[in-house]
Amino acid sequence: MRLAAAAFATALALQPLAVSSASAETAIFAGGCFWCVESDMDQVPGVSETVSGYSGGTKKSPSYYDHEGHREVLKVEFDPAKTSYDQLVRIFLRTIDPTDGGGQFCDRGHSYSTAIYAVGDAQLASARKAKAEAEAQLGVKLATEVAPAGEFTVAEDYHQNYYNVNPAKYKYYRFACGRDARVKEVWGADAYKGVPSH
Repeated sequence: MRLAAAAFATALALQPLAVSSASAETAIFAGGCFWCVESDMDQVPGVSETVSGYSGGTKKSPSYYDHEGHREVLKVEFDPAKTSYDQLVRIFLRTIDPTDGGGQFCDRGHSYSTAIYAVGDAQLASARKAKAEAEAQLGVKLATEVAPAGEFTVAEDYHQNYYNVNPAKYKYYRFACGRDARVKEVWGADAYKGVPSH
């Protein structure tokens, strides 16, 4: 009886971890200001968690005021039974201006430039295919980098879920920066419909 109870307790303790690790996959996107990428990706069905951070550079322990070489990125946890990585990449590209290599919208510089950081070879192939399809659709070469994912550093707490914590400031920033207007200009009717209008 004692052995059976112990076995049941062990199985119960392990169950959440097994379910979580089996159902979730990770994607990493750099799309300019991570507040905006988080806002967009949180609207995608199947996305379960988003975390703003820094990646792509070599500096150890990057921070908001000292992240030279890194981009602002968003780590996206998603359920592949509800949305595929292919779909997620396609949506991401249609929430940014992938033709702009100098930053995004009013935010300029490398840290605000766009990239898809692939977790594994399958994601790398998928991202390259999505980029090629987007280039064919737009008729231009995209500036968005596709590269293997490197180390991810979580951004400061005040950047997490910023659009919900500070909605008025966020909406003003997004509108003033011209993000939605430019995305619609680049993609037309194919701009991701989940992008909020202000």
